Amino acid sequence: MDYSLTTRLAAEFLGTALLVMLGNGAVANVDLRGTKGYGSDWMLIAVGYGCGVMIPAMIFGGISGNHINPAFTIGLAVSGLFPWAEVLPYIVVQFLGAMVGQLVVVASYKPYYDQTEDKLHVLGTFSTINSVGSKFNGFVNEFFGSFILFFGALGITKAPFFQDNLGTAHLALGFLVWTLVASFGGPTGPGLNPARDLGPRIMHALLPLKNKGDSQWSYSWVPVLAPIIASIVAIALYKALFI
Repeated sequence: MDYSLTTRLAAEFLGTALLVMLGNGAVANVDLRGTKGYGSDWMLIAVGYGCGVMIPAMIFGGISGNHINPAFTIGLAVSGLFPWAEVLPYIVVQFLGAMVGQLVVVASYKPYYDQTEDKLHVLGTFSTINSVGSKFNGFVNEFFGSFILFFGALGITKAPFFQDNLGTAHLALGFLVWTLVASFGGPTGPGLNPARDLGPRIMHALLPLKNKGDSQWSYSWVPVLAPIIASIVAIALYKALFI
């Protein structure tokens, strides 16, 4: 079935919002003082992000392609797999969805934000930060994590193995992200998605949180640029080899 651009944009908006709600919601549950999950381990966050991709993929994969990531949209367009005329509308709704999703997280966890004095923990529920303060390490981490994400996502959805059951392919995307957060999440989070990082970072700067601290704008370009470059390279490589 062919869906209108308006319908596909609605799917991208809702899918990106769900990604942020489930992913950053898991971070908030672990890092904000007083929550039921406070002090839980990293795997809870990995599950949150894995399902944050898998569930929108299962809902919207057959409607909009479930990009929910500007880097993926740009990478597909560069390789001729997505129309350039739709790139900007997709990116706009992805960012808006990420910002609205973050507002839901803040509304749900507001009393616990007020109790949390660690400013990095507060920022970490919005955006990524490099744990040793290295932009170079952050870029390397985001690039290779994103490369695996986009190469894997295209491989899973385009592979002959899944063509008779794309629902299973979209299920597999969740496990891919779950594994990436577990394997590459230590240095930065990771972001792997400009909208997922920059949209909530904008909200962090705008919202009057009690202990929010600095939004770390000097680092903000890393989780935007690295995934975009990685997407372009990964999708072009996959297309050259397998499509």
